Amino acid sequence: MVMLFSSCSKFQRVLKKGSVDDKYNAAISYYERKDYYRAGLLLEEVIPLIRGQKRSEIANLYYAYCHFYQRQRQLAAYYFKRFYTQFGASKYVEEAMYMYAFSLYKDSPEYYLDQSNTNQAVAASQNFLNRFPQSKYAEECSRIIDELRRKLEKKAYEGAKLYYKIRNYRAAVITFGNFQKDFPDSNFNEEVAYLKVLSQYEYAEISTVRRQKARYGDVIKFYTDFIDAYPESGYKRAAERLYSSSIKRLEKLNKIFKKS
Repeated sequence: MVMLFSSCSKFQRVLKKGSVDDKYNAAISYYERKDYYRAGLLLEEVIPLIRGQKRSEIANLYYAYCHFYQRQRQLAAYYFKRFYTQFGASKYVEEAMYMYAFSLYKDSPEYYLDQSNTNQAVAASQNFLNRFPQSKYAEECSRIIDELRRKLEKKAYEGAKLYYKIRNYRAAVITFGNFQKDFPDSNFNEEVAYLKVLSQYEYAEISTVRRQKARYGDVIKFYTDFIDAYPESGYKRAAERLYSSSIKRLEKLNKIFKKS
């Protein structure tokens, strides 16, 4: 208890009354002892006072890391980006650019939440790879991109299915189509192609007679795309029933329009 009080007292004394050198040296000492909270407070005081000095570089880098190690990922990303922007000739630019991307990655939320940070992390990781393709961090950045793209894929897949579940069939058709374009190699695409047929069929079913002809025609088109891509699909029979039903509906509609 006495040692803790002494330590706090020493820190407060340096923070309030220490010279710039005292604060800088204490900050580095606290950082090396992994006391990132105290190091960060001292660096915050020191950084504006040593701007332009050689030691400003390491102070700014450590300040970004202080936020990162305290799990303040957004702030860490901001300060890592500020570092490599401000110290463009530094030998730590590569590290800071990687840590910028990595901080955004660590701040990426669960797939069902807003994915703005995830998109930022993907872009930052790709920018890093473009600039430092041979970096020791390159493999990790590639892994991050793959992981985050799977998360975005899952988000898009569940979002499209949700439209179908709430019977917004027009939106479901559009989002299933967007999914196929955005994620052409997805393992979900067989199911998505079938659900696109199903959603279009349901959309045609609830449409006015005047619009049904075109919409059943789209069912047939989507079915053809589906069966061409997945001729042995487990959804084949269900899709065929939708196709056959659409053909019959079109035959009836053609008779109606001929009479009128």
